[in-house]
Amino acid sequence: QVQLVESGGGPVQAGGSLRLACEASGTGAMYFYNFCLGWFRRVPGEEREGVALLDSVGHIRYADSVQGRFTISKDNAKKTLYLQMNSLKAEDSAMYYCAADPVFCAGRDFKPGYRYWGLGTQVTVSS
Repeated sequence: QVQLVESGGGPVQAGGSLRLACEASGTGAMYFYNFCLGWFRRVPGEEREGVALLDSVGHIRYADSVQGRFTISKDNAKKTLYLQMNSLKAEDSAMYYCAADPVFCAGRDFKPGYRYWGLGTQVTVSS
């Protein structure tokens, strides 16, 4: 089993930055280095949206809406996934979730088929 806990969300003004973190723990977390990982977000009443993906060999994919502003990375030693968010916009406001899976890796469709999910961290961008 793997537990994921996000942190780093909060209120920020438009144009500002935030860095989200997602720490993995549990018996399965020892394989974190080999997981497919991702960040998703959801606004109440809307579909969950894929934001950034990082597969087990380091391939990265970003949603068009965040390309050039967000950066996904990880620290295997700390079993932690990050999302650096710069030049934030009001439309980036959402609950942000991290996801992990030892096998499933989403493609350009950002399919949210990951086995493990965190509870989310809220990002609120004021304009």
